[in-house]
Amino acid sequence: MDTWTLMLGLLFSSIGMGYFIYGKRQSNLVALCSGLALMIYPYFIDNRYAALCIGVLLMALPKFIEI
Repeated sequence: MDTWTLMLGLLFSSIGMGYFIYGKRQSNLVALCSGLALMIYPYFIDNRYAALCIGVLLMALPKFIEI
């Protein structure tokens, strides 16, 4: 792992924690699952560009999907 991948993992995991807490308090299933995915996926992705793309997509997911 390089420094960029670690920093992106830290950034998206922090945002994921916020999404998770928001989803739990508001009973929003999409935000809850998106936050959980944002916290977990950096452990499995080593490429910084893939990590950036996946993180941005997971962050945008609650904006476009409502259940």
